[in-house]
Amino acid sequence: MKGKLLVAGVGNIFLGDDAFGVEVAKRLAQRELPGGVEVADFGIRSYDLAYALMDDWDLVILVDALPRGGWPGTLYTFQPELPSDGEVPPSLDAHTMNPVAVLQLLSALGGRIPPLLVVGCEPTSVEPDLEGNIGLTAPVAAAIDEAVAIIEELITRVRGEATAA
Repeated sequence: MKGKLLVAGVGNIFLGDDAFGVEVAKRLAQRELPGGVEVADFGIRSYDLAYALMDDWDLVILVDALPRGGWPGTLYTFQPELPSDGEVPPSLDAHTMNPVAVLQLLSALGGRIPPLLVVGCEPTSVEPDLEGNIGLTAPVAAAIDEAVAIIEELITRVRGEATAA
């Protein structure tokens, strides 16, 4: 496959397990990945992510903490259903990352939403506390290696499917 893939880690390092995507991106950036695969830590920079998505990606893998009611450290991989236009009001600011709002901004800028996959991890907590909450909890930190393996397998599978086509 000659196409381009973006692995985008998102999250807030000051909200504990919300830093999952950032930590996975950091780990993946140290690995040897095939040409055409870019790994980036977008943190809470929603505008930067929206502008990065303006590029012509064949696949984007978003990596984030994803509260869905499971046990902390549970990993989820899925293709998100994108909301129709106007379904969710945009809420972009400099201190949050709302992927739906990022995709709405991308559309407003005239960009095309690329094929997306999400690799998410059930957090223990992403709530702020008075003492600060930097660092992942043990179950979420333990899920990083498995998330990296899942993403590498997704890259291999997507590239293999494109070569066979």
